Amino acid sequence: MTETSGYEVTQRQGAWVVRMWWPHGPVSGGPQRIAIEAAADAPAPEVARGITTTVLRRVDLPGAVALAEEESPGQDAAHEVGAKMQELGSTARALLDREGISRAYLAALAAAYAYAAANGVSGPTQWLAKAINRNTANTRVHLSRARKAGYLNGPSSHDRG
Repeated sequence: MTETSGYEVTQRQGAWVVRMWWPHGPVSGGPQRIAIEAAADAPAPEVARGITTTVLRRVDLPGAVALAEEESPGQDAAHEVGAKMQELGSTARALLDREGISRAYLAALAAAYAYAAANGVSGPTQWLAKAINRNTANTRVHLSRARKAGYLNGPSSHDRG
């Protein structure tokens, strides 16, 4: 995989290599990405058949999660991430309440969003909406403004809802 930061667990299943990836930080469930590729020494007839359901059933997901959890930071790190997210969300909310949609607010909002996304928060926009006490649609508009102002790069690739 092309990820530079995170945890990767690799398993060999017959002619196939299964790579599972988690972002850096506490592991809170299954992998965010799975890639299955033919092994370098795989027999050509097996590769020609393609990935079968048998290969998929044999992937040891619980074992991979356990290995990723061993590599990930412990509860102290998870607590630090949660505390930092709380702090960033509170700062953005205070700025919004005090100044409205100011440059400082957009920068704080972008920082909170980027931190949440980088630390594996599922649906960072929804988390952020709760943190700033706004609905998700308004938060998306604010994030769009932060993007246009240059505080966030590109479209949201982390948000799934």
